[in-house]
Amino acid sequence: MAMLEVNNIHTYYGNIHALKGISITVEEGEIVTLIGANGAGKTTTLRTISGLIKPAQGNIKLEGEDLAAYPAHEIVYKRVAMVPEGRGIFSKLTVAENLEMGAYSRDNKAEMKTDMERVFDLFPRLKERRTQVSGTLSGGEQQMLATGRAMMARPRLLLMDEPSMGLAPVLVESVFDTIVRINKEGTTVLLVEQNATMALQIASRGYVLQTGEIVLHDSADNLQKNEMVQKAYLGIE
Repeated sequence: MAMLEVNNIHTYYGNIHALKGISITVEEGEIVTLIGANGAGKTTTLRTISGLIKPAQGNIKLEGEDLAAYPAHEIVYKRVAMVPEGRGIFSKLTVAENLEMGAYSRDNKAEMKTDMERVFDLFPRLKERRTQVSGTLSGGEQQMLATGRAMMARPRLLLMDEPSMGLAPVLVESVFDTIVRINKEGTTVLLVEQNATMALQIASRGYVLQTGEIVLHDSADNLQKNEMVQKAYLGIE
């Protein structure tokens, strides 16, 4: 049984048919990536999995349990956390307060303290700035904080939406190194990323989305060798 099974999902924004029968699986321990152009449906897929949007058709199962009946905040209790596109931090709260917000679904204070230290181990810069108001952080630091906040939910499955967006090139490699480390420490990752080159370097498998439909699914190695993927997403002519 896969950790995550998305079966024939159809999602609408009003009359706009955003997802047209998407099916994906993510096995425990994997990094799986979704790649595609702007408007392909990548973010909508993550928002549907996390319960922020309810599908009109199809089902989403986490280790066999149907998530359809649960609102988004209860899906977090199932240990599914999302790092949203654009970071979405609480800009008027401090770094430490943002991290505490990530643990709202938990009540074991000792475990929360341990996990905050884990976040500070992943991102030493956040430890230096733990009392700083988050809206004054740099873009890279805010991305660290958004990731750290999600990790405070101690997720089994981490949904990441464009974690490298807007970052200086020197920081992008660091972001992907961190994703690999999080995965090696036991968290399964579903990654949406426009930087297909980097995403396919760290993923085991990938799905290619075009206008709400999956047009290709293969191992990351094979996708990197695929002529269509090379031309459309990897900048190789």
